[in-house]
Amino acid sequence: MLRLIFALVMGVSCGVAWAQELRPQDLLCEPRIVARQSAKALPDGPPPDAALLQWVDVPGLDDWSQRWPGYDGAAWYRIDWESPCGRDQPVALAVVNIVMAGEVFVNSELIWRDQSLVEPLSRSWNMPRYWLLPKALLKEQGNSIWVRVHGLSTQTPGLGRLRIGHPAELKQWTAQATWSLRTIYMVCITVSLVLCLLFSFAWLHNRNQKLYGWYALNLMCWALMLCFMVMTDPWPFSSTPAFAKGNLLVFIAFTYTFCIFTLRFGELRLMRLERTLAGICSLCAVFALSVPDAQMALSRAVWLLMFCLCALVCLLFPLRGLQTRTPAHIAFSLCFVLYLAIGVHDLLLLTKTLDHNLTLTPYTTLLSMLVIAWLLGRQIVWNMRRIEHFNHELSLTVTQACDDLSQTLEREHHLALSHSRLQERLRISQDLHDGLGGSLVRSIALVEQSSAPLPNAQVLSMLKLMRDDLRQMIDTGTSTAIQVPETPMQWLAPLRHRFARLFEELDIQVKWCLPEYWTHAPSPIQCLTLTRVLEEALTNVIKHSRASQVQVRLEIPDSRELQLQIEDNGTGFDLDSTQINSMGVGMRSMLARLERLQGTLVIQSRPGRTELRASLPLFGKVQRHTEVQSSVPSPQSIW
Repeated sequence: MLRLIFALVMGVSCGVAWAQELRPQDLLCEPRIVARQSAKALPDGPPPDAALLQWVDVPGLDDWSQRWPGYDGAAWYRIDWESPCGRDQPVALAVVNIVMAGEVFVNSELIWRDQSLVEPLSRSWNMPRYWLLPKALLKEQGNSIWVRVHGLSTQTPGLGRLRIGHPAELKQWTAQATWSLRTIYMVCITVSLVLCLLFSFAWLHNRNQKLYGWYALNLMCWALMLCFMVMTDPWPFSSTPAFAKGNLLVFIAFTYTFCIFTLRFGELRLMRLERTLAGICSLCAVFALSVPDAQMALSRAVWLLMFCLCALVCLLFPLRGLQTRTPAHIAFSLCFVLYLAIGVHDLLLLTKTLDHNLTLTPYTTLLSMLVIAWLLGRQIVWNMRRIEHFNHELSLTVTQACDDLSQTLEREHHLALSHSRLQERLRISQDLHDGLGGSLVRSIALVEQSSAPLPNAQVLSMLKLMRDDLRQMIDTGTSTAIQVPETPMQWLAPLRHRFARLFEELDIQVKWCLPEYWTHAPSPIQCLTLTRVLEEALTNVIKHSRASQVQVRLEIPDSRELQLQIEDNGTGFDLDSTQINSMGVGMRSMLARLERLQGTLVIQSRPGRTELRASLPLFGKVQRHTEVQSSVPSPQSIW
């Protein structure tokens, strides 16, 4: 509908522009056709001497099958015209219909030819064409347009509307004819296919709605009929008669689906009538397939019979609408009456009883779209009202159910609060143990290893260090914008600074093996977790291992996992004894932190070598597990 409005606006603007472009002298120089004649022609070759042919005068719309019954081949059409202003005035030529294929000459010079002038013939019967005639081909007086038309007697062959005149006028006339004969058909094909898909999917989702399926089939047949009207290439048919048979079969299918849809839409299940209709359409289809190509004129009786069936349905459905008085039936009754009037109009236009090119059949698709849109909108509103009523009843039920569940939800809320408090206390205790506890252990170890009382400045330094650890623990536990250090060296710099002096005083050699940069940066919580694990591991080395050498290694082996490995050459411990339980809080803290991030913890210990390896996935889901292994002594040194 928007395209129709746009076309009307463009037509008015083009008309105004044309009126402004034409000057009074242009009207005086308007070319005038003085003769329009036709004669039988040879299949090819240039225009012959006019005196050698038997010419007959023909009207503006000519069908040579009425003049030469049964003649299949080619015919010349000669249009003689004069221009009062000679060659100085620009002249254009426009042809709306050539049935079926043709070629155009200006004064014996070819200016256009159809793609195929032999079987299968090109189809120019619905293709308006426009040419601006070159001045070099024109004469001062006595100009002629020669059009050779190739056609079959069964396809109403001949030359349709042809005009010679001012270029602006004919360009507008050709544009209007193109809209009426091609553009509106393409719009209707698109609309029909969209509606066909819509109702096909509706039927596929609900097979009980067979009415949707019949309407989708009818729309598909209608779209195919419109495609036959705008096709200029006979492919995939081998000949023009085969093309005509295919067109007739589609019209028979359209008639059958239209009648069945109309009966089902009118809520009439007349099985005997439907079987009779199926038998008639089947016999007509068999006849269309078996009729010889030379007797294709007999197929006109099938066309007329199918048209009469559609017309009968269009006349009887309003009676059903008056009987049921439903809005949908009344709306379609009015549409069917209008369809019948449009069908009669276009039938007269096809038989060249009417002398214009305004076909109204495509507009029935737009009318159907409006009616379907109105019906669907009405159905949607009705469904929305039902849904609103259902929602009101459902809201009352839900309100009652919510009242019944409110006490249960309140109890669950209190239980969740208690659980969250316990979890928060556990996290605080772990942070105190891993952070501040490690600082206390380092300070205690420093005091124990000192042979003399520590100076006040050194004691104050240890207290400030514990204060800083406490502050860091508070900041990392409350901050929402913790940043990941740019490199692993920056990440471990604060921790190395804390333990470096203590390891130096305890005469423990430390080797740090860190990559220069992150190949895949961890998250802030992963950095904090590994920091706590490393603090607890180094604290255990100071407290229990009696080691002289420690190695800390950070690796990202396959860009999927972050591994932290701590090795020492201390006394080790038996994993099966109770010695591991003496580190219960620290060990449980490390395990809990890693498990929260789906990490793993592997411990191997023997005299002279203890290894702790913590792993965290950088992305993806990793199966949560904790592994503790014990191995036999090995002669190899960790160094």
